[in-house]
Amino acid sequence: MFDRDTASKALGIELLDAGNGQATVRMTITGDMINGHAMTHGGYVFMVADTAFACACNSKGPVTVAAGGDIAFLRPTRAGDVLTAYAKERVTQGRSGIYDVTVTCDGEVVAEFRGRSRVIDRDGTP
Repeated sequence: MFDRDTASKALGIELLDAGNGQATVRMTITGDMINGHAMTHGGYVFMVADTAFACACNSKGPVTVAAGGDIAFLRPTRAGDVLTAYAKERVTQGRSGIYDVTVTCDGEVVAEFRGRSRVIDRDGTP
């Protein structure tokens, strides 16, 4: 799935590891990702977390998409910082799942994300 993810690759997101309901990705913050407060725009932090979530929930095989996601921003990051997102499956029931993602920078937690997944048919229907 990540091999076809042109959006994540365009931002320089790297897949470090994926399997068994878990995934780790990394992204370096560029100057183009900075908001008017000289901090990383929250949308980019969300995207790196969402990419880790997508890789984790698709690591077991069935085609899985996001049904929703929430994020708590805990501390700012800046241009040049490297964000690492660690995703882990919490629970799956039927076609639904819950995944937690921790985003770190230099070993410090900068955001916590919770994603809800849904397995779909290959033709895209739920």
